[in-house]
Amino acid sequence: MTDMKTNTVRPYVMIARAETVAATRERILDSARRLFIQHAFEDVTIEMVAAGAETTARTVLRVFGSKDELFAEVLRSIGQFQQSAATPAAPAAIVSEVYEFYEKVGDTVIRWLADESRVPAMHEHLNIGRQHLRGWVADAFAPVLKRSHGNARKELHDALIVALDIYTWKLLRRDFGLSRAVTQSTVLRIVRGLIGEESNG
Repeated sequence: MTDMKTNTVRPYVMIARAETVAATRERILDSARRLFIQHAFEDVTIEMVAAGAETTARTVLRVFGSKDELFAEVLRSIGQFQQSAATPAAPAAIVSEVYEFYEKVGDTVIRWLADESRVPAMHEHLNIGRQHLRGWVADAFAPVLKRSHGNARKELHDALIVALDIYTWKLLRRDFGLSRAVTQSTVLRIVRGLIGEESNG
């Protein structure tokens, strides 16, 4: 009887432990997101992340391994639009999705890009983001890209990436001071021109 009770209780204990670990991990990630968005990479310490997550620095390192890996996970966690275009969509929907993301974290990402040359650890992780954007554009515009071949296809793909890149957002929103609506309309006009849909999509 004792063995049966032990065997029955053990799965519940394991489940509860796993849920606790998952909750701790999410608290750490939430704390890190807030800090990395508000501060420069080198100004954020493991101790600050731990304090924000109401845990210890040792726990943060046990869960994520290092500050670099924690930053990489933060990048992955905020890159929502890069995973969500599983199927091709209309150009207006594509631009809207990208700009919804940029409006939330665009200024932070621009700051990270400015720090890239000073913080070697950031270069690798930001390059992953660039590759995600390239793949996302390829998926989102797959039907259009399939109509071209060779250099023409590559040039169109590159041009679409430029149109949807965060530096284009910065140029229009921050440097030119355009509203979000005007910026999206401008980018949509560029995208439609590239894919030959001036009055559609």
